[in-house]
Amino acid sequence: MPSRKVTISNRLGLHARPAMLLAERASTFSSTIGIARADAGDPVDGKSIMQLLMLAGTSGTVLKITAEGDDASAALASIAELIERGFEDDE
Repeated sequence: MPSRKVTISNRLGLHARPAMLLAERASTFSSTIGIARADAGDPVDGKSIMQLLMLAGTSGTVLKITAEGDDASAALASIAELIERGFEDDE
């Protein structure tokens, strides 16, 4: 299963707005998307805002994204870009 590690770079971390953006982006793909803290824990459903919030990702947290399905590579690239760009957060 393809995977990629990315670091949360926005100042406020994975709060409600970034979790919503991440879930919306993941939902555009047919692949199953899993996201976990790289330091511990099982992956959560990348299409669920509530599960993403449970990761309690702060600025600097490394996440491991996994994707399985026909568009897995595109999903990984798109989701990683969103996280690396700080969820386009202006705060």
